[in-house]
Amino acid sequence: MLQHYVFLCFLASLQSYAVTIGPVSDLVVANAQVSPDGFMKSAVLAGGTLPGPVITGQKGDTFKINVTNYLTDDTMLLGTSIHWHGLYQSHTNQMDGTAFVTQCPLAPGHSFLYEFNAGDQVGTYWYHSHYGVQYCDGLRGPMIIYDPDDPYRFSYDIDNESTIITLMDWYHVPSPQVQRQVAPDSVLINGIGSYQGGPDPPHAVIDVQPLKRYRFRLLNMACKPNYIFSIDHHKLTIIEVDGQYVEPVVVDSIQIYAAQRYSFILETNKHVDNYWVHADPNTGTNSTAILRYAGSPDVAPKNRTTPKLAPLKETDLHPLYPSPSNLLQEDADVKLDLILGKNGTSYNFLINGVQYNSPSVPVLLQLLSGGVAASDLAPNGSVYTLPRNKVIEISWNPDNCPGRPHPFHLHGHSFAVIRSAGNSSYNYVNPVMRDTVTTGVAGDYVTIRFITDNPGPWLLHCHIDWHLYTGMALVFAEAPQDWAASQPVSNSSKRLCSIYDSLPQQNFPLPPPN
Repeated sequence: MLQHYVFLCFLASLQSYAVTIGPVSDLVVANAQVSPDGFMKSAVLAGGTLPGPVITGQKGDTFKINVTNYLTDDTMLLGTSIHWHGLYQSHTNQMDGTAFVTQCPLAPGHSFLYEFNAGDQVGTYWYHSHYGVQYCDGLRGPMIIYDPDDPYRFSYDIDNESTIITLMDWYHVPSPQVQRQVAPDSVLINGIGSYQGGPDPPHAVIDVQPLKRYRFRLLNMACKPNYIFSIDHHKLTIIEVDGQYVEPVVVDSIQIYAAQRYSFILETNKHVDNYWVHADPNTGTNSTAILRYAGSPDVAPKNRTTPKLAPLKETDLHPLYPSPSNLLQEDADVKLDLILGKNGTSYNFLINGVQYNSPSVPVLLQLLSGGVAASDLAPNGSVYTLPRNKVIEISWNPDNCPGRPHPFHLHGHSFAVIRSAGNSSYNYVNPVMRDTVTTGVAGDYVTIRFITDNPGPWLLHCHIDWHLYTGMALVFAEAPQDWAASQPVSNSSKRLCSIYDSLPQQNFPLPPPN
């Protein structure tokens, strides 16, 4: 009973505690015992919290995040890397944090300074490990870049660390042991959840004042599920998608796929009370939090879930500012059809018949070493060379691939969603811009476009981390002839590989499907 009480007090303390750092900060990655849903396990934490601290900055800031690796638990990966999800890393490809594409993993006992300028990018982003399936063990957190010229700044009253809502899955075994077809043990909302048969923890509480307008930032930081998010009796006015402003769209629920983000304005104009916040996953058990108006009692809401009559449709999202005119030209310069599949009965994944396997030398360093031509970059069959300043059109065919729907993320770019899942028509006028898109289910043929204006190797992958780990990825070698001039690699980045290569290698066999 004492342990249960301590656990409850610990979770209760988390509800009002948000660590904020940046844009110049130290970030320690270390193992710790945590019990966010009542089950104690070892985790990989950034900054000692789950999720990690909120990293914030202003438009135009240069971020300098010095990451130090103190990992010791060899039931999980001991190396690490940090990817700054959604940031273009223009001229700083080596800071993208993608293990074996732009860098080698950071070894235990060592530090690496991630230094980059976000340019004109603003909005809601996140950071996570991009080494194996490590972020499923906990290494993930929000990243917010505030905009002093926000076109919606007069449409809301409050936007700070208290208005960030994170959703993520949680597993009771180390990530290398997770069965690939298993459902998560719990859903964590702002780092708090519960599991079937476990203790009944307090819910995460989102405190609000009556008669205010809040800009909430919703992030799906899961390794697997998508969620249907809603707040009883409240409308959500969407104004941002994956770091891109959109024309306002009023909905009452949002289906949010792994790695996607939304900002919505919520008006606290209802009766002073407690209201359920829902995160219903497509796999695993549902989770709830509480939206609590100031002045309402410290109790759970009454069970009065409202029907969802106005769900978000991606085709209703349109950019607030026009997209580049050449992006929506009559025809694309390069068209790629990506056929998703699996490797026999192994449940390893294929794109156009090839399973992605990480090379031993990062793609960026392969080319810049001078010993490899762009056409010979490893991994063989998974590197696609793209010309500079061209319109690239990508379409997915997921018909023969299990595990749908697959949320695909493109590094180094945002893209226009010309054709969305569940839709048969194409939009060449005002398609939404984003960086992560669901490829839908059988019969869907999702199509995106982007412009190759950012030289470097950029990963395109399914953001269900188990699918990436087992082959659902490829690398775009964008304008490789320009890498040496546009992506100079620092000595500290080069040293990562010599240090990592000197370590005893951890070999985790792929878990069999169950």
